[in-house]
Amino acid sequence: MFTLRKITQTAVLLAVLTPALLAQPSPEKAKMSENPLLQPFKTPHETVPFDLIKNDHYLPALKEAMTMGRKEIDAIVANPAAPTFENTVVALENAGHMVNRVSSVLFNLNSAETSPELQKIVREASPLLTEYGNDISLNEKLFKRIKTVYDQRDQLKLEGEDRMLLEKSYKGFARNGANLKAADKDKFRAINKDLSQFSLQFGENVLNETNEYLMEVTDEKDLAGLPDFAREAAKAAATQKGKTGWVFTLQAPSYQPFMQYADSRELRKKLFIAYNSRGFHSDKNDNQQIIGKLVQLRYDRAKLLGYQTHADFILEESMAGSPEKVKQFLSELAGYAKPVAEKQMTELTTYAKQNGFKDERLERWDYNYYSEKLKKEKYALDDEILKPYFKLENVIEGAFTIANKLYGLTFKERKDVPTYNPEVKTYDVFDQDGKFLAVFYGDYFPRAGKRSGAWMNDIQGQKVENGVNIRPHIVNVCNFTRPTETKPSLLNFNEVTTLFHEFGHGLHGMLANSKYESLSGTSVYRDFVELPSQVMENWCYDPEALKLFAKHYQTGEVIPNDLIEKIRASQNFMAGMANLTQLRYGLVDMYWHGSAPKGETVEQVESHIDSLVNLFPKVPGTAFSPAFSHIFAGGYSAGYYSYKWSEVLDADAFEFFKEKGLSNREVADKFRKNVLEKGGTEKPMELYKKFRGREPSPQAMLRRSGLTL
Repeated sequence: MFTLRKITQTAVLLAVLTPALLAQPSPEKAKMSENPLLQPFKTPHETVPFDLIKNDHYLPALKEAMTMGRKEIDAIVANPAAPTFENTVVALENAGHMVNRVSSVLFNLNSAETSPELQKIVREASPLLTEYGNDISLNEKLFKRIKTVYDQRDQLKLEGEDRMLLEKSYKGFARNGANLKAADKDKFRAINKDLSQFSLQFGENVLNETNEYLMEVTDEKDLAGLPDFAREAAKAAATQKGKTGWVFTLQAPSYQPFMQYADSRELRKKLFIAYNSRGFHSDKNDNQQIIGKLVQLRYDRAKLLGYQTHADFILEESMAGSPEKVKQFLSELAGYAKPVAEKQMTELTTYAKQNGFKDERLERWDYNYYSEKLKKEKYALDDEILKPYFKLENVIEGAFTIANKLYGLTFKERKDVPTYNPEVKTYDVFDQDGKFLAVFYGDYFPRAGKRSGAWMNDIQGQKVENGVNIRPHIVNVCNFTRPTETKPSLLNFNEVTTLFHEFGHGLHGMLANSKYESLSGTSVYRDFVELPSQVMENWCYDPEALKLFAKHYQTGEVIPNDLIEKIRASQNFMAGMANLTQLRYGLVDMYWHGSAPKGETVEQVESHIDSLVNLFPKVPGTAFSPAFSHIFAGGYSAGYYSYKWSEVLDADAFEFFKEKGLSNREVADKFRKNVLEKGGTEKPMELYKKFRGREPSPQAMLRRSGLTL
């Protein structure tokens, strides 16, 4: 889909109104003038006035914004002057600001604070936006002007960001159908429209399945093995839902502790099957047919554009470069990970049998349960021991403190920035010289209107306009353990690393320092975007960093050295299995998108990959593709491998920090200036080499992950 360009608000609409109309606005115009989405935001840092925006504002604002955007495009096309970089390429970059403003707010809310009414609005808005993007990318006269400038690129002697913007603009048209014949352009439009609708429906179905399921426990004996924090949260969930016992849901803070600790194998199985059959019930929320349609449509679009597969199309704009390179990369990692995983599975099975397990093989619902027990036995460590040291507020403050040590940043909470939910916290972010850098929103707890997982978005991107550096508004959204009546929000260690991961994405956005918004912040290749996030996770294992924020929520005691050593010693616990899981996701993604559709069912596709990297028996009635939102409702189609690809980069980068000292400002400055600030202004490998002095080596990742026998 064409990337909508972002610009600052202009007076385009007013410029086309006659003085008479301005003096006597029509009722419709007057009503539009009251729409808060179309007005200057009179809030701190011009943040979104969520408190003023109602659902019925979105569609009128979006339609008006698209009218404004189309007039801006028409002005570029109608310009009688010969096409130049400024009057065509930069003008296009600066078109459509209001469209981006409205759609950014709408789609951020649809992920974090949706409702049936909002979902209906998004379903209506999505095809409008798709058509708007198509109208730009398939505009022959506009493309002719872009191509004229592109063909003169060598004579223009553009450098740096200007040259990158020109190249990206031209490729954006070429990759979005500009060179197609008229009939094929019509097909392209139809495909994009269908893709946007099916992708939305996929995400809604997963959210519905997650929200609609609950497992009620009425006999306290069935809670055996569960720690107090899990029981208390389940009791609170029951009260909230009007039940008398304990309620467990498919939200991560409820699902994961049950699978780790509950002694009842029958209930673990029940909950596991519920979680892993989301979108797989052949009912109103079924995603199997949607997957088939999405895969076929993506393939058809790629063929229309001259590519062999959707993966070829996507990976043209990546560090990997081709499906063959990705498949080779994943296969090589599997060669390292599978022997280690097999050894770990043998050890775990032996341990389980020594502790009462009667069957021949472990099932999937046994894995987390017995691995948690084995981990505790080997390292005297589990989440129940660690959680008291990871109060959410302390972990957030720890991330801020580490950002201060590395980059000189400070975060100041403020209460006067409007938010879309009372739970959302907002901060002003300042650089080491006191200069304002960004607005940061933190949204940390699960809700019925929030999709599962964790992510970072920008509500306002960064750019330079008329010599002024417009600073970004960044949001981190997570689904962490809620506070209870007796305890604050206490995070398990996986949640701690997730917070740091998303904060790393946040830093990529907050520290952005580019001229053009389309090249700014996280606007980078998919297999490079995870570097800033994954490298931040490393500080969760550093003793000096942990002592900054890991403090007992009751006593204030700093986490003891012996617990830190146990965390570090257990870092590679079951790493082979964890790597196989990630490789399984990546390989399934490539199977769906790296070849022509074969009409195979979800089960057939997953069985093919499972024969290569899965060590568990098949569980009838389950599949993960129908809830695989990353690739079917998000932006990771043919790109899920990027988590492992970026892991190679982050392990290699972190070794550089370790060589010089984890708080070494010289290394941190190099990372900031060559990675975090640069966005997509240069090729990722060139940026990495400027930071590291060489290309990355995979050996650091293999060592850190324990993928050697």
